[in-house]
Amino acid sequence: MAKCKTDCIEKPLVKCFETLGYFIGSHPLWFLIIPLILAAGLGSGFYFLDDRLSNDLEKEFTPSDGKAKAEREYVQETFHGNDSMFSSLRLSTDGNFATFIATNDNNILTVESLQAILQLDQKIRSMGVQFDSQSIAFNDLCAVFMGSCVSNDILDIINYNASYIETVNLTYPWYRFKGMEIPLYRSLGSVTLYKDMPLVENAKAIQLFYYLRDEDKSKIDLWLRSFIELVASEQTTSIQVSYSTSMSRQWEFEESPDSVISLFSITYTIVITFSIVSCVRTDNVRSKVWVATCGVIATGMAVLSGFGLLMMVGQPFVMTAASCPFLVLGIGIDDMFIMISCWQRTKVTDCVPERLAQTYQEAAISITITTLTDALALFLGCITTFGSVRSFCLYAGISICFCYLYNITFLGACMALNGQREGKNRHWFTCRKIPEDLPDGKSKASKICCIGGRYDPLTGNEESEFMSRIFEKNYGPFLTHKVTKSIVGVIYVAYLAVSIYGCTTLQEGLDISNLALDDSYINKYYDAESLHFSKYYYSAMVVIKEPIAYWDKEVMKKLDTCIADFERLSHVNNTLAWFNYYQEAANGFGLNISYEQGYQDNLAGFLNVSPIFREDINTSASGVIQASRFFIQTLDRNSEDDTMTGLRKAAENCSIGLMVYHPSFIYFDQYTVIVGNTIQTLLVAVVVMLVIALVLIPSPICSLWVVFAICSVIVGVTGFMALWDVSLDSISMINLIMSIGFSVDFSAHISYAFVSSDNADVNKRAMEALAQLGYPVVQGALSTILGVVALSFSKSYIFRTFFKVMFLVITFGVCHGLMFIPVFLTLFGVCKCC
Repeated sequence: MAKCKTDCIEKPLVKCFETLGYFIGSHPLWFLIIPLILAAGLGSGFYFLDDRLSNDLEKEFTPSDGKAKAEREYVQETFHGNDSMFSSLRLSTDGNFATFIATNDNNILTVESLQAILQLDQKIRSMGVQFDSQSIAFNDLCAVFMGSCVSNDILDIINYNASYIETVNLTYPWYRFKGMEIPLYRSLGSVTLYKDMPLVENAKAIQLFYYLRDEDKSKIDLWLRSFIELVASEQTTSIQVSYSTSMSRQWEFEESPDSVISLFSITYTIVITFSIVSCVRTDNVRSKVWVATCGVIATGMAVLSGFGLLMMVGQPFVMTAASCPFLVLGIGIDDMFIMISCWQRTKVTDCVPERLAQTYQEAAISITITTLTDALALFLGCITTFGSVRSFCLYAGISICFCYLYNITFLGACMALNGQREGKNRHWFTCRKIPEDLPDGKSKASKICCIGGRYDPLTGNEESEFMSRIFEKNYGPFLTHKVTKSIVGVIYVAYLAVSIYGCTTLQEGLDISNLALDDSYINKYYDAESLHFSKYYYSAMVVIKEPIAYWDKEVMKKLDTCIADFERLSHVNNTLAWFNYYQEAANGFGLNISYEQGYQDNLAGFLNVSPIFREDINTSASGVIQASRFFIQTLDRNSEDDTMTGLRKAAENCSIGLMVYHPSFIYFDQYTVIVGNTIQTLLVAVVVMLVIALVLIPSPICSLWVVFAICSVIVGVTGFMALWDVSLDSISMINLIMSIGFSVDFSAHISYAFVSSDNADVNKRAMEALAQLGYPVVQGALSTILGVVALSFSKSYIFRTFFKVMFLVITFGVCHGLMFIPVFLTLFGVCKCC
């Protein structure tokens, strides 16, 4: 039966762990004290927590090598901008601004509603904030155009007089005002037009912006916070107001950790209680209460050490890493249950070092396999381009390594000390020596708390728990029955079919608004924006990156062809280009600009009349246009991925060197890389898992079944998370990477126990594996789910997503470990290699 066993590495490792177990059992105090000192020392790294916090949304939740970041750098180097000629259209970043959307379910363009808007506008502009004993108002910070603060078009049109709206005929989406075309779609939302006419009949929303200069950030932040307080406190019956600022997403995201602080205490209380209760025995000597308590302490020490070490060496701490303790807690408790189960199968009459040696002989390789897979899956996640994923993976991976170290040393020492107590037949709580049987003259009530230390005289082992007997006597025989195997096969096919269907419906990309808490004020703003201002979206800048002959008709035909390709896209509305306006002006004044000198000479005069277009042209010292830009208006706020991809493709197909950019592309870039990043990471991780399984599980076929379980669970988690309204983004990517490690945990334990059995009957080998590890697997799964269930009540998308994916991982992992894999091993793992 052992002809094909590949135990050349596993066998000496088992011997090493056996020796280590005997040594720890002989000197438990050293292995109790040294880990405590180490954890306390490394935990001092938390002193640097405030310095290591890195919660910048762009830096951590967008691809570090995103194409848009290079495009932004080029735009900033090419078009420097002018503080006195502010244009939101030409910003290379989101800029500094405050905004509010006023809505009315009937018509916002009434005198009453506009009067309320004008009053709020006046309060905002006159609002003063105290900074260094000075009062600062909007006029002191506002972005400037031609010597005046940038105003709102709709208010300019009605001349800041609400009753004037009754005399104005508004055209939509463009309105001609003082010789200029005003994009009214930026100000008015949910517009209804008169039949067959571009005239506005009514609208349900008005949006106003208050742009600020890019100067002292402290002043800007102070004014923006005051804006939020002012608008939040405004009460009016004629309009409903939602609001936001350029810093709101960042500020609200930074509030997320505070929302789960209370959940941490609840979670640890639940898990500690469950761990202790599940280790309580009716036998007052054999009870493992203190071991369970030490197991929880070991996981806390692991988090303290892992986090502290990384903070000491300067590793940034992103808020996504705050969910690591939940993960480490689940893994640590799972390993503890496995070690306790193996301890209970040792002979009670043996000395403590021998019992711990036998425990390590059985358990150490099993928990080594799961730790290696968990840690390596996370470390491989560091290859991603998302900073938030790298931070989580690094903090979680290092903490899991410390968890393994402390389970082998600290927890082993605790088990040894607990074993010494058991060897002297002392009560688990009072530590007083108690009899095995009830003495004469004692009441039966004394049996509950005053006797203990029984064991099976035939095997020399502790009496097994009720749940272990269920797995041994009932579940194992039931699962290995032919009819049950057929039913399991049908269930698996159904599971796989639903999972694959779910994968085909999976959405991609992180909605940045999800990073705010559910009850955040900006969610109301995003809802209003999506409802009323979704028809028209951003104006993307198209940069002509090379000098071209703008006066040459053949060259301009090529450019016009490229513009036509843009405008043929379903999500593009129109084009705003300086050279078109220049050509119209030249035609109007009868100027000849069809040759180079005439084009250059007349351009200066045109720019004097329309100075804003100077911001769109980069000229050399000799006056040659090195680069220029024009703008394309896009449609449909809900199509950002398709729009960006289509614009970029059209630019690439142009015979002239073009580049498309908008500040939002920084965030949209995640759509182009998230799938590739995830697949690459998962594939590399699965290959590494296969190598680990082949090395440490003494059977190639059983190793392949473990990897099969990994792939099967990943498919299931991906499919069902799509059905549970979870998109593939940097947050769920973290959890998918994590699922690799968790998915192998339960299957590896059962597979290793299966292949280690000497029984010739595959059904009996499966039953033995389930009898030995079925209950510990259930304990580990329940403890992990209990460790994250409190996160389901979180107001944060990040932590709720963590719960959803973890729940799926654990559920499917247990199903594979306790149902699918045992059945498949009996059906297809019958060769001698197993």
